[in-house]
Amino acid sequence: MITVVIATQLREDRLDYLTAMHASLTRQSVPWEAVVALDGADPARLPTALSRDPRVRTVELPAVGAACARNLALTDVRTEFCNWADDDDEFTDTAMARRLKILQAEGVGWCAGYSEDLHPDGTASLWEAPAPPGRHEAGSVWTYWRSPADTISIGPTTILARTELMRAAPMGGLVQGEDYMTAVGITSLAPGVVLPVPVYRYRKHEGQMTRQASYDQLEAAARRHAWHYGRSLRTALRSVPAPVGSG
Repeated sequence: MITVVIATQLREDRLDYLTAMHASLTRQSVPWEAVVALDGADPARLPTALSRDPRVRTVELPAVGAACARNLALTDVRTEFCNWADDDDEFTDTAMARRLKILQAEGVGWCAGYSEDLHPDGTASLWEAPAPPGRHEAGSVWTYWRSPADTISIGPTTILARTELMRAAPMGGLVQGEDYMTAVGITSLAPGVVLPVPVYRYRKHEGQMTRQASYDQLEAAARRHAWHYGRSLRTALRSVPAPVGSG
């Protein structure tokens, strides 16, 4: 029912984390698949737990970058619902079931939750999305991202969405901050629900992209681009005239 799309370069320092991500999927109580986009990586390096799991499929690509790898893998998704994930994070045990229940009951396009920062010592700290719990109409989530410098209003990898909606709002064409674009796009195109429970764990470690020296060089520009995209998309959709005969 659900596909998780993961892009990875199969770096040595992340292989154990990828195995942990897979383990978190095996603890889910609803059927799932995973499509792993190998971003210029040798498929022989895929951890055994994943290579032997028939629910895991790989897409072998040259080195194209995370955004492109994820989007190309999205083409191979064959389930009704989909979730982005990073190769160094993990899901909470009830993440899929909680959000799937809402999607099926409410008929919305997406359902998201809170995330936790997973620290090296095993402890976790909760991050509450600025977008409040409850139902949000299309475009309203962006309004909680007050300015580009502020925290984005919803965690991109906390979103479980209908696959057709994700294909309409895939990763943005950025080398970082591409996930801001998909979060803004998904929540702008359809109504959804934010649950006040953690569904995803961001692993904090020295190899994390946000810890690299080059991260700050583009972060402000990426945020501005994604923020303006959200504002323009919301404006455009709100100004579209109703179809003839709809009223």
